[in-house]
Amino acid sequence: MNLSDGCRLIVFTVLAASISESGLAAKFTDQEHTRIEELRPADLPSDSELEAAGAVIGNIDIDIRNIFNESDARERNGLFRLANHLHIRTKVSTVKAQLLIAIGDRYSARKLAETERTLRLLTYVYDARVVPVRYTDGKVDVKVITKDVWTLSPGISFGRAGGSNSTNFNLQDTNFLGWGKALQVSRGSTVDRTSDTLAWTDPNVFGSRWTSALTYVNSSDGSQRSLQVIRPFYSLDAPWSAKITAVKYDRAISRYNRGDIVDQFNDNETSYELSGGISGGLADGWTRRITFGMRYDRNLFLPTPAASLPARQLPPDRTLSYPFVGFDFLQDKYKKVGDENQIGRTEDLYFGTEVTAEMGLSNSAFGADRKAIMLTTKALRGIELTELQQLFLTGDFSSRLEDGHARNLIADAAAKYYWRWRSDWLLFAGISGRVTDSLDHDMQVLLGGDNGLRGYPLRYESGTSRALLTVEQRFYTDWYPFRLARVGGAIFADVGRTWGRGIIGNSDPGLLRDVGFGLRLGNTRTGLGNVLHVDFAFPLNNIAGIQKFQFLVQTMQSF
Repeated sequence: MNLSDGCRLIVFTVLAASISESGLAAKFTDQEHTRIEELRPADLPSDSELEAAGAVIGNIDIDIRNIFNESDARERNGLFRLANHLHIRTKVSTVKAQLLIAIGDRYSARKLAETERTLRLLTYVYDARVVPVRYTDGKVDVKVITKDVWTLSPGISFGRAGGSNSTNFNLQDTNFLGWGKALQVSRGSTVDRTSDTLAWTDPNVFGSRWTSALTYVNSSDGSQRSLQVIRPFYSLDAPWSAKITAVKYDRAISRYNRGDIVDQFNDNETSYELSGGISGGLADGWTRRITFGMRYDRNLFLPTPAASLPARQLPPDRTLSYPFVGFDFLQDKYKKVGDENQIGRTEDLYFGTEVTAEMGLSNSAFGADRKAIMLTTKALRGIELTELQQLFLTGDFSSRLEDGHARNLIADAAAKYYWRWRSDWLLFAGISGRVTDSLDHDMQVLLGGDNGLRGYPLRYESGTSRALLTVEQRFYTDWYPFRLARVGGAIFADVGRTWGRGIIGNSDPGLLRDVGFGLRLGNTRTGLGNVLHVDFAFPLNNIAGIQKFQFLVQTMQSF
């Protein structure tokens, strides 16, 4: 298959897209969305009228719906009833702990919308609506509706990308006893290591805004122990945040060339952070936050005793310890859509601007082994070009300045374009790139089947910079087999390469291209991953040793 033949599948969508955009609208396959919106009475005053009248929140009714709707004849069979019976429904107190509204608060449509977004981020919630349903004597009664998913995951999972398999034997519940806590006991195997994991996550400690996480991992090449206690900026109006983290991580690091491991070494990492932030809340459509704290990060690099390919050159040990200060400017601008990065689920797309920056000063006075100025910045912007076209831009930069020179400089940029040129077809194009300078020797810039170049082995190209272009025609259907998964599909083309000479040289076989097609299964009933990808990808470069096609099975968070 040559490039021209393979790309006809993609080019066809652009030629056919000459049809007029008029009359097309974003399709949303979750029919329950409409039924919930209709709960708002027609005679209820508008949001602006309620806010102008100084209305306050009255009663808050929390309606937690089960996985399957037994009032629907299509979901009334014995298997679905058994699943509902075995499922422990989310506790009312669990949902209440996540609400951003309370009885007696001034009515705000913005706060209701933000509460919806917060609830939809929870792994145990399929969808959420927060709807005003009654207005009397200056009080607005509100109904909060959530829909549960199956969160208990006992069993075996399998994945394949870049010619390598991964397996997982797992017992996990992301809504333990309906409390919203997550418990995981698992054994997994990847190309890098085999690991036994025990983890506990609590998103609302004792019903508060504090979160906690404990993780213990025993791997074939080391171990990991971590503790996190965080009070995040849980809303645009949250006045403060706090964070305590401690991580000890011992693992083998492999360096790659043409998809093969060329050397290995051990990285013993210890890191701590104590930080916080303050904010004046949302004002004039923007939230402004100041962050500050202290970080300690030590990496000790040692030979790997069992490595068949010892390190050609061990990275020098590195200890960074520094106080830091930063800011975050976040615009309140979201839009609710469907069938874009998901299938049949409500999505909250960000069409605002966010800018984050941070600076720290590493010094021996704080326990560091060097003086350095630590710099990080991040910016993102969502642009609604037309009702049917969107563009999302992101950029990241990080580096440290040592003796007047930039070290470990990493700059990333990406753009994602969406065009719904038919109600159930969407054209996606994404371009991303990374450039580096004086990269730390324990890091590599890699490109392959596991990070975007689907027709090639994982970690195939290596260098100091990379670029990747993906064009994908997505298809969304109303097919809902067994009322368990929504079905979609895609045809795609990927083009990418790395360049620059890293610590082990540069594989640089030049510009690599692939085309392919795949099936998408949108997960609607469980909280264990949103979209299952089953892809066949065909490399277009004639390179010795590369298979004629790659078969990939992956569970991912988006289409």
